[in-house]
Amino acid sequence: MKNIIHTSKAPAAIGPYSQGNRAGDTVYLSGQLGIDPATGKLAEGGVGAQARQSLKNIQALLAEVGATEKNVVKTTVFLTS
Repeated sequence: MKNIIHTSKAPAAIGPYSQGNRAGDTVYLSGQLGIDPATGKLAEGGVGAQARQSLKNIQALLAEVGATEKNVVKTTVFLTS
């Protein structure tokens, strides 16, 4: 069974997407941008600030399911120039 993960401490998903999904003991998070959930805008300060905000968003979602970075098995980061 799939359960949708949601927290107000990370930006809302855009369109038909969700912040994350839990299937059994596995949690999937995807598309976590460097958006500040308080403002709804990309973090100011360039790519470094946006990367830090993206990781904060991921930490908030992990906390929502009782997990931390130590529980992460795989990550993929997409960059554009």
